[in-house]
Amino acid sequence: MNRQEREAAARRIMERAGPATVPPDLYAQVLRRGGRLLRRRLLARRVAGLLLLAAVVAFTVWALTARPWVEPPSRTTPPLTGW
Repeated sequence: MNRQEREAAARRIMERAGPATVPPDLYAQVLRRGGRLLRRRLLARRVAGLLLLAAVVAFTVWALTARPWVEPPSRTTPPLTGW
């Protein structure tokens, strides 16, 4: 394909009819859907944050009451040697 043929092909492509027209209410629909999506994401983030906060508070309360780091008392007495 030489240069003249390429230019002719490019002109034919540019002279074709443009794409179909966009519906007039498309912009409003996009704004509505986008706003809804942003609100859902914000709500999901807030719910996840509240759940995380509740889990941290529950774990903290459990740790302070159960004290899992303290060794439990022995159930038997050690043998008495060396009297």
